[in-house]
Amino acid sequence: MSEPVIPLFPLGLVLLPRMPLPLHIFEERYKLMIAECLELQAAFGIVFFNGGDIQATGCTARILKVLKRYDDGRLDILTHGEKRFVINEITDRKPYLEGRVTFFDDETDENAEACRQLARRGMALLKQFAAIAEMQDGYGFSETLDLRSISFVIAGCEGFSKEEKQQFLEMTSTYKRLEKCAATLEKIIQRTRITSEIRKIIGGNGDMAKISPKSIKTQ
Repeated sequence: MSEPVIPLFPLGLVLLPRMPLPLHIFEERYKLMIAECLELQAAFGIVFFNGGDIQATGCTARILKVLKRYDDGRLDILTHGEKRFVINEITDRKPYLEGRVTFFDDETDENAEACRQLARRGMALLKQFAAIAEMQDGYGFSETLDLRSISFVIAGCEGFSKEEKQQFLEMTSTYKRLEKCAATLEKIIQRTRITSEIRKIIGGNGDMAKISPKSIKTQ
């Protein structure tokens, strides 16, 4: 079976499955790419470009809606992440890059109950982070989502770095992704609380001694 070839869109972000992503399309090559994807009802691949290298693992983006068309051909579109892939070869036969790819998914985790407990813990931590960071996000555990999908909802937390999200994207174990997300989120929440306390004290000309010494242990 031949490997599928998909359009590639290198960006300075990491797209995860189920993650919504609005995009403003303004470069001519990507106007062409999006026009072809719309005509064929096809997805395109988003890969993380860190300014120096294009990562080999990415995620396809499905166009859900064209939000706005501009007179000069620019587009505002809404997409969401679908399938993960590894690039085997990059070609430049068209104005935009294309990749010959292999799609992959998580392996089957044997202990579903352990995964479910981690998912509940991760979603609880995600809600804590949203509250501390004053984010208006309706995070909530949904019984309608499978555990793999929940792991990506948690992995999409704005508190994670792009490099961390890339690691989550590449993992093939739902359990390990949930475990790593929860452990990292706990540290992020602790750091965010400390930052919030410092800002309040600075803003109110308060006493730095009010911060508990225990709260500054981040490890």
